[in-house]
Amino acid sequence: MFKNHPKGLLQAALSNMGERFGYYIMNAVLALFLCSKFGLSDGQSGFIAAMFLTAIYVLSLVGGIIADRTQNYKATIAWGLVIMASGYVLLSIPVLATPDNTSWLLPFTVFALALIACGNGLFKGNLQAIVGQMYDDFEAEAAKESPERLKWAQGQRDAGFQIFYVFINVGALVAPFIAPLLRSWWLKVHGLVYNADLPKLCHAYISGNISDNDMQNLTELVAKVGGNGNELSTFCTQYLDIFNTGIHYSFIASVVTMLISLVIFLFSKHLFPTPGKKENVVSENYTAEEKKAMATEIKQRMYALFAVLGIAVFFWFSFHQNGQSLSFFARDFVQTDAIAPEIWQAVNPFFVIVLTPVIMWIFSILTKRGNPISTPRKIAYGMGIAGLAYLFLTLYSLTQGYPSANDFTTLADSAKAGLKAGPWVLIVTYFFLTVAELFISPLGLSFVSKVAPKNLQGLCQGLWLGATAVGNGLLWIGPLIYNEFPIWICWTVFLAVCLISMGVMFSMVKWLEKVS
Repeated sequence: MFKNHPKGLLQAALSNMGERFGYYIMNAVLALFLCSKFGLSDGQSGFIAAMFLTAIYVLSLVGGIIADRTQNYKATIAWGLVIMASGYVLLSIPVLATPDNTSWLLPFTVFALALIACGNGLFKGNLQAIVGQMYDDFEAEAAKESPERLKWAQGQRDAGFQIFYVFINVGALVAPFIAPLLRSWWLKVHGLVYNADLPKLCHAYISGNISDNDMQNLTELVAKVGGNGNELSTFCTQYLDIFNTGIHYSFIASVVTMLISLVIFLFSKHLFPTPGKKENVVSENYTAEEKKAMATEIKQRMYALFAVLGIAVFFWFSFHQNGQSLSFFARDFVQTDAIAPEIWQAVNPFFVIVLTPVIMWIFSILTKRGNPISTPRKIAYGMGIAGLAYLFLTLYSLTQGYPSANDFTTLADSAKAGLKAGPWVLIVTYFFLTVAELFISPLGLSFVSKVAPKNLQGLCQGLWLGATAVGNGLLWIGPLIYNEFPIWICWTVFLAVCLISMGVMFSMVKWLEKVS
């Protein structure tokens, strides 16, 4: 698999696995954790989670600028891992949230998230820039042999980023299982069992805002999980403490994986090039016409980059609902008694690992037959495939007659049980979203590395992640619609976003192909 690719590609991917492990733990549990820890509403927790994801990618732009200016990419990446690990250390401290300490404990939690975002900003885009530089050097060496060899080497870049992407998703596959397993284990140690509905009911009881219907549901659930229904106040406090402590322990696993990634990176950094290293050519060797032509080419490349970034915003706005409205959908509308809602986050990286070789094979066959699909065209197809996921959810929710999430959660348990979907609904949804991701995310990274000026690789990779940040900044819209309107409306909004983005991308394909 790595035979026809630059040395160091595998080590770069392994260095990124720790970051992906921590990220996918956060993506799986953060919004749900904030609800169970502090009793926040879906909208409030969704907003904090969206701002955290936004900060991760916004700060990647800052990290890229720092690395480009200092030309010390490797030290920037290493410090990023250390700072990320520090944030996870703070999150792993189990402190029971009470009305008396929430005023400082919630800001403390946000500060820990800010540390993780800062570390990620220093790390993520710059490691991707190093991979892009690997292929710049790989193509330069091929050019010395022959034009045919150069053309072959240029064709390896998309495949290389897909390989990089599939390997870093190994960490993403394992991560979503950790928090639910540790939480269930810790509950079992204390003679209790997991129930997704109990944290919300416990917070409502403690705050004194519980309805008669919820009170009945709480009493029934306490008996099911092994609690004492005659001491509800004590039980609710104890259950929330034990429930959330198990999640805190999962952040310790993130610290361990960060340190493993740091060790791999430090031992392998001699294999990695330095992006943006300027050639030893003085500007006086160029004529005025040549300088003007070069400036025009750079402008065209940057225009093309920003055009694709605009499409990326709407893809991530739709795709990263897997940590927002889709997680809430798994919790509320899907039968997850045997499987915690967080574990469904593992379906996406599982499909990434399984489907990447298939998609690479299809692209390879088309190339051999003389019908290669350009990177911009692949991205356009990806937006259409993402739309299929939300078309499926829209039609399914309409046929089931699902109301808004707020209305659904007020129903009696018996009524909700009869309406809940089977797990296959999530599997189908994540299948389409993952195929779309494989057409857009790794190939978007490849496109950026193609069009970015050599001395701005870190900045341009940061811009790609900055577009992701803008999309993540809009994520809170999903839970808002999901809770207030029949949920088919929520899925229809994302369907429309995907289809419009696909149409815009197709309208730019020929121009983007020419530039790249």
